[in-house]
Amino acid sequence: METYDALLAAIAPTNGHDSRTILDPATGRPVGEAPVHTVEDLERAVAAAAAAQPAWAAAGHDARSAALLKAADAVERSAEELARLLSREQGKPLNGPNARFEVGACAAWLRATATTELTPETVVDDGETYAELRYKPIGVVGAVGPWNWPMMITIWQIAPALRMGNTAVVKPSEYTPLSVLALIQVLNEELPDGVLHVVAGDRGVGARLAEHPAVGKVMFTGSTAAGKAIIKASADTVKRLTLELGGNDAGIVLPDADPKAIAQDLFWGAFINTGQTCAALKRLYVHDDIYDAVCTELTAVAKAMPMGVGLDENNVLGPLQNKAQYDIVAQLVDAARDAGGRILTGGNPDSDQPGYFYPATLVADIDNNNPLVTEEQFGPALPIVRYSTVDQAVAMANGLDVGLGASVWSSDLAAAREVAARIEAGTVWINKHGAVDPRVPFGGAKQSGYGLEFGVEGLKALGVPQIING
Repeated sequence: METYDALLAAIAPTNGHDSRTILDPATGRPVGEAPVHTVEDLERAVAAAAAAQPAWAAAGHDARSAALLKAADAVERSAEELARLLSREQGKPLNGPNARFEVGACAAWLRATATTELTPETVVDDGETYAELRYKPIGVVGAVGPWNWPMMITIWQIAPALRMGNTAVVKPSEYTPLSVLALIQVLNEELPDGVLHVVAGDRGVGARLAEHPAVGKVMFTGSTAAGKAIIKASADTVKRLTLELGGNDAGIVLPDADPKAIAQDLFWGAFINTGQTCAALKRLYVHDDIYDAVCTELTAVAKAMPMGVGLDENNVLGPLQNKAQYDIVAQLVDAARDAGGRILTGGNPDSDQPGYFYPATLVADIDNNNPLVTEEQFGPALPIVRYSTVDQAVAMANGLDVGLGASVWSSDLAAAREVAARIEAGTVWINKHGAVDPRVPFGGAKQSGYGLEFGVEGLKALGVPQIING
């Protein structure tokens, strides 16, 4: 197990590398020095990954699974140090569904990926024709991750890549390089040399990774705009892509739901990671019959949630990770207020407080065309929209060009499933929102991306299908 200081020292810039100071978004104080890697560093990493890949593929599934299980052990040995660094760099508190939760998810996903079976599939065997479907490694996989769940999403990308016999080169967000550098440092305590690399560079490094002829696939989680740029950059080399892009997830509360019973889960569906989650609940549609009751119960929950510096064990909500995101949230809430939206709680940030703290905010009586509804706020502000008929709610939920996730809330499971089937989203949860499971495929619809992650389908997405016929 690395001590916290030893972990920071291990990932510090080496001689010859430029560096930059990473600041804590809760306090403005320095967290550590991150290296600024270059395109030349990327070229060396890709070459090393390509050289290591044949032996890693030849090791076989059992050996690779064993290595991933050992990597999970390494994460658990350094779990508290990783969580502390994550909290300081990203801003999320240690407790609640935040930093310790994220590090724990890294270990859990490694174990689940290592133990998910993928066997050859007999497609036809009728006595005359025999056809079998198998999956071979792609080669080198590029993994480009976001700043909101930097460790967990990196594992989502690299665990199946490695399991399938690929090697990987990770490019973390410029906002959260230390968390990913530390995670890769810990994983490489158990993985073979050359299998996993990390290059903490700027957008130019990411662009080169997307177009690199030796990279066979790119896994990307981030904005729709950045995803489109990756699609264009990857075209000349016909790369395989898995893209998990922006979402503006809708939730529909049916009139038979119990407002008090669902309030806590509604809150965390929207405000997990202080709202900075692609598949968080971003707009809530509530039937007229229970609208006021849902607003009352949700407000009571929101007001009880402590927000502050992540290393304080009492807090469960933290700051926005960066000033740009803070400004987006503030502008959208101000516009909603100016247009007549009713602020139930929040909307009044303390300008004298250090850090990018924006209070948990609920906005009622808001028009469905308001920018707080139609644009992804990616922060702690939830618009609550009235509806009169289920058809109206479904039409509003489906009215945007994104469709990562959605949810339906009801005391009648059959009725909820009928409504869920009408929603245009990759995942529709019932009486919960945003709950992901390493066994259950996950991916977006419309401009929220394409490709599946997790489970058997996620493993297949990191391989090249091959038919053996005869």
